[in-house]
Amino acid sequence: MSEQSCFHCGLTILKNEEIDFDEKKFCCQGCKTVYEIFSLHDLTCYYDFEKSPGATPQDIQGKYDFLDSEAILSKVLEFQEGNTAIVSLNIPHIHCSSCIWILENLNRIQSGISSSQVNFPEKKVRITFDSDQVSLKSIVYMLSSIGYEPYISLENYETGQKNVDRTLTYKLGMAFFCFGNIMLLSFPEYFEIKEFWLDNYKPFFRGLIFILSLPSLLYSASDYYVSAYKSIKSKMLNIDIPIALGIIVMFVRSTFDVVMNYGSGFFDSLTGLIFFMLLGKMFQIKTYSFLSFERDFKSYFPIAVTRINLDASEESVPIYDVEKGNRLLIRNQELIPVDGILISEKAEIDYSFVTGEAVSIEKKSGDKVFAGGKQIGKVIEMEVLFSVSQSYLTQLWSNEIFQKKVLQKHKTITDAISRYFTPILLLIAFTGFGYWIFFDANIAFNVFTAVLIVACPCALALTAPFTFGNILRILGKQKLYLKNALVIEQLAKVDTIVFDKTGTITTNKKSDITYEGVPLSDENLIVLKNVLRASNHPLSRMLYDFLPETKKLKIDDFEEITGKGIVASVENETIQIGSASFVGAPILNESQIEKTALHIKIGGIYCGKYTFKNQYRDGLEKLFFALSEKYQIKVLSGDNDGERVNLEAVLPKNTELIFNQKPEQKLEFIRQLQEKGQNVMMVGDGLNDAGALAQSNVGISISENVNVFSPACDAILDASEFSRLDYFLQLSQDSIKIIKMSFVLSLLYNVIGLSFAITGNLLPLVAAIIMPLSTITIVSFVTLMSNFYASRK
Repeated sequence: MSEQSCFHCGLTILKNEEIDFDEKKFCCQGCKTVYEIFSLHDLTCYYDFEKSPGATPQDIQGKYDFLDSEAILSKVLEFQEGNTAIVSLNIPHIHCSSCIWILENLNRIQSGISSSQVNFPEKKVRITFDSDQVSLKSIVYMLSSIGYEPYISLENYETGQKNVDRTLTYKLGMAFFCFGNIMLLSFPEYFEIKEFWLDNYKPFFRGLIFILSLPSLLYSASDYYVSAYKSIKSKMLNIDIPIALGIIVMFVRSTFDVVMNYGSGFFDSLTGLIFFMLLGKMFQIKTYSFLSFERDFKSYFPIAVTRINLDASEESVPIYDVEKGNRLLIRNQELIPVDGILISEKAEIDYSFVTGEAVSIEKKSGDKVFAGGKQIGKVIEMEVLFSVSQSYLTQLWSNEIFQKKVLQKHKTITDAISRYFTPILLLIAFTGFGYWIFFDANIAFNVFTAVLIVACPCALALTAPFTFGNILRILGKQKLYLKNALVIEQLAKVDTIVFDKTGTITTNKKSDITYEGVPLSDENLIVLKNVLRASNHPLSRMLYDFLPETKKLKIDDFEEITGKGIVASVENETIQIGSASFVGAPILNESQIEKTALHIKIGGIYCGKYTFKNQYRDGLEKLFFALSEKYQIKVLSGDNDGERVNLEAVLPKNTELIFNQKPEQKLEFIRQLQEKGQNVMMVGDGLNDAGALAQSNVGISISENVNVFSPACDAILDASEFSRLDYFLQLSQDSIKIIKMSFVLSLLYNVIGLSFAITGNLLPLVAAIIMPLSTITIVSFVTLMSNFYASRK
């Protein structure tokens, strides 16, 4: 019998768990309930856009009680006046057209909602609702009930709405308006047709063209004047100097021609130059703006936490109201927001958010627990030692050494070229003017103008933005998201690569599981599988998925003892699963203790253990051998060297392995490499790698979900593309090669153009026509070449 897929979410339906409803099959009661909700409100069109577009709703009882607080609501809401309120909620599950359709029809599910609008790139929905009819808490629970649980964090509470700088957009829009209209008005003069109407109104149209050029000249191009002024003031010649000078000379010469009735000037070329320059800048800046590369702890911490008062009552309070001495209640899967002392008897804390290590840590009453840990298992109580701003996690994240420093000494390839291009161009222009002024003043001005126009470095200035912009687009489509174009140049210079181990070259999504001990019978496997089904421990879930499918049994008794294991009774037979000491396993030697394992005892008899070995990412061995031919490879790890032998077996012999590294030690290791003159790329995943990522020349964060977590970094790489890291590095080197080729092409064009201009054989009008053609040629060349190099790998 072939596997059945759930009509709602598309997941494979496990045997004996199939639910039939309305001639459709569902994997669980949650998916069936969502389908019923959509059917009840006549919204089954949801399934017409995409096949199996939904997600199974999770139980979130009590999770959003903090939304009852008026203080918190005032921070979360974007707008509230009278009974009208507006809120923007982040919905991580938004992924297809069905999601957009259902989220923009929320008013048909929940009365009180007047409108909802989806921002697909940012995965947000903006909801306008009547606060007298429906509360924000009700809306959040409604969204969760249909599989679109919002993600509300401390960042929402503290920062509110962000201000977006749209200056470049306005300047680009103005430049386009001026360019388009001037081209339209200039078109008749290109043909120099003698026609009564055109001849009589020519002064009017030329005046209109002059007026239209002013906004582009004074507003759109203002950044180039500022940059040129600062460059001259700091006694450095950048490429913006000849650009600014060329723009001004073109405008002055065009104005002179119009006033003296010598011609229509070059206003069309002038505004076209400004438009294309700004377009290149926009193309570069706007690439993948939906990713945040400078995240901090506020993006991941909850807004509120449950505080236990002196009279034993419980209330949800904003995290910033938590003080030293408060007693907090932390539920299963909740993030611990502050440092404190554990009051409950035992707890099991997962610190992978901070350390990157997947194995949870057992804590006992009186032990210190740190912010950033996730509580696993039953509810616990803790006493607060420090407020949020004073916790270890906040201090770690706010530490200066963990902040990404801009490499002031790094010069872009365009800056390096302009260092020589700018003075040579100015020298040629003034030399030509100085020579011809003794013979013919008109020719002298023509030569000076033609030189600056024909050699105006727009082609040079556009080469890098369009090349890098296209490379950014190509890399983004292949799930490597770069912070900016400068990262591409830095990637091309890398000679040393440092990898974190856990979560970077290993994956927590799967594990290599082996069994050692007395062979288990089919009956024992059935019992073991059913007991594990009731546990939410990460190792239990891994082993449950690893074991073969079996029939369902009724569990008579079940108890999960945090930090130790499980005791259960099935058909009058007791089964224990957990640590060696919990089940009374034989004494282990030290090397065995280092291994992660679940021990099994059935009916009072020890059977054996399932050992969990980290599973390396697909293609790791091939990737490392490819990289080792060009780069020095090093692996850092925060855990012990229990896997040294396994790593040495799959990695090249010259790979350096360093274990037991704290976050500060990782950063210092990178710094020492840089002091030796090496260009270092750090590849990590957790907050424990944040310092090393910030210190490195290029920091790449590996993420299983690029929209959920990454420390401050230069790039975010989807974990599924990890094996293609060598391809990305090679493509960055190819992009520099493309720029150099286009510089040579541009240089040949300039040499030919200048040879005509300096001899007085090139009119400014012809130079103005050639200039945009050269720009289009260069842009087309770099676009085609970058696509070629990307496709041939």
